Amino acid sequence: MNNLMTAGLTFLSLCGIALSSYAMELEPRRWTHLPIGYNFGGGGYARTEGDIVLDPVLRAEDVKMEVDTWVLKYIRSFTFASKSASLSLTQAQHNATWSGLLDGVPTSVQRVGLSDPILRFAINLKGAPPLSGKEFLTYRAGQDIETIVGAGLSIQLPVGEYLDDKLLNFGSNRFTIRSRAGVVHKRGKWSMELTGAAWFYTDNDNFFNGNKLEQDPWFTLQGHLIHNFRPGLWAGLSMGYGYGGEATINGVAKDDRKQDVAWALGFGFPLAPRVSGKIGYVGFRTRATTGLDSDSIALAISTSW
Repeated sequence: MNNLMTAGLTFLSLCGIALSSYAMELEPRRWTHLPIGYNFGGGGYARTEGDIVLDPVLRAEDVKMEVDTWVLKYIRSFTFASKSASLSLTQAQHNATWSGLLDGVPTSVQRVGLSDPILRFAINLKGAPPLSGKEFLTYRAGQDIETIVGAGLSIQLPVGEYLDDKLLNFGSNRFTIRSRAGVVHKRGKWSMELTGAAWFYTDNDNFFNGNKLEQDPWFTLQGHLIHNFRPGLWAGLSMGYGYGGEATINGVAKDDRKQDVAWALGFGFPLAPRVSGKIGYVGFRTRATTGLDSDSIALAISTSW
């Protein structure tokens, strides 16, 4: 199973996890068919640099950020309702520096801490039957043309580092629920993926000096084109778009609806029979008056048992 297992390990696409709320979790191979009853673990590093455009009322200008991110991820595959499914947990730690002008005075802030962990359940509704061992190998070898339909639900848990007197935080002090549906069509060495998602936010009753933050849902759509050279060796191009997420503070709408685009390049490669690596780039640009423009480079490694 080694080659096909290595191909499955690239499901641990950690490129988009660094500052995932900014990068829309632009993750190719999200609906990869995994063998049942296995554990997958991985770690990664990402370097992100960007410019942040804030609401003028905050009196902050020319804000730049530099973030080093380390990520750990664990996945368990299993059968649920006679379908192949998985449960994953992702945790990141950031070392970030923000610099800019506050009231016209040069200011710099550095902080190290944990972000909110993300718990995710995913299920393949069509295709990708629950198989393991030789059955899995035989099935995968015969799938030259294939369509997989999947659905997922993620919960971002508000336990990361959060300081209510700071505007910039790693944690969010609220739950974020992300529902997703996606389709993958594979034809020979090429596969095309399309995933839509809706992000829902609970209220943050202790936002920045005791204010109350509410936020409308944010909707994203992302597509991926992937070429598989051989098992475990692949390259992918990704595009994403996000819209919505207008904030309300103390009952007053901020008129800050987001409109963002993102793109990514990824390259996955086998390192050992059950070990794979990935290198990737993610670009993110806002199309609104406030938001983030950033570029990220990431490296990841994953294994299974």
